[in-house]
Amino acid sequence: MYASIDIGTNTLRLLVAEAGKDGFIVPVVYKRIITRLGGLFSEQKGIDMDSATRTIKALREFRRMVDERGVKEVFAVATSVVRRAKNREWFLEEVYRNTGFVVRVLSGEEEARLCVRGVLSVVGGDGRCLIMDIGGGSTEFIATADGRIKGIWSMDMGVVHLTERYLKSDPPGDYELREMESEISRTIDELTRSMTADGVEPDEYSGTGGAFLVGTAGTITTLAMLDQSLEEYDPVRINNYILSRDSICRLYTNLSGLTLKEREEVLVLEKGREDLIVAGSAISLIVADRFGFDGLRVSDSGLLEGILLDRLGMKGINYKQRTDLERGFRVWTI
Repeated sequence: MYASIDIGTNTLRLLVAEAGKDGFIVPVVYKRIITRLGGLFSEQKGIDMDSATRTIKALREFRRMVDERGVKEVFAVATSVVRRAKNREWFLEEVYRNTGFVVRVLSGEEEARLCVRGVLSVVGGDGRCLIMDIGGGSTEFIATADGRIKGIWSMDMGVVHLTERYLKSDPPGDYELREMESEISRTIDELTRSMTADGVEPDEYSGTGGAFLVGTAGTITTLAMLDQSLEEYDPVRINNYILSRDSICRLYTNLSGLTLKEREEVLVLEKGREDLIVAGSAISLIVADRFGFDGLRVSDSGLLEGILLDRLGMKGINYKQRTDLERGFRVWTI
């Protein structure tokens, strides 16, 4: 039994899995806890103390869970907000002191490479693919061709940053939404310039260029759940679901017009994403429009799964084999 842990800007995720003899990992436990480690983050001070406390408390729960299941080895990684934090060494030492987890801080390139391993194990690698991984502190874009990475770009465009900076009203005002959308558009302009500078033609990774768009991480899977009106999270229903551009537009319009309280009632499957889903929906819609996609393919698998696939040398993940998969989605509060 093995486990991977992803310490993200908004969400902690744990995957406990068995290494199957057929080359596939079989999930046993999947837990996701929103702690918002990047909340109130600043370049001057780094990670906020209360945010760190929430996160470490949740990681202690992960420690208990992996110990109960006799996990042989734990691969723990941290991404955007820890990567940027002035006080990251303090945070990593506190995590180790409280949980025993040795956390590896991934570079943006490493994060993207492992994300690709997870994503392509689900959607396949044929043809040209633009992968979008929307996170709390950044959004990663990866261009692949027949399974080979052609370019990786980590953009400073996370849902926590966008929400805290622009969406002050409840519900957000039209001016706030327009300002947020403008920043997203400017970031996509920067992305296309970076792609060109790196020898990757953006038109070749567009809808008109014959590529397909893949979305992964919490925003995308939440939109896929809402679009299907799922009452229970089911990776089999999420993986390879086609989320149309019109559905994303409809969900963005509807969600941005609701108050936080009303969004809490809509997002019954995972509390704590009710404010961030607006920014995440806006990123999804603007990326689809700017690259000329009619929609995107959803991948439940990403970085968390890619970590295990990479470290164990496995080729894919088999959700269907495990009918008793223990799942969990919750907000951690103190």
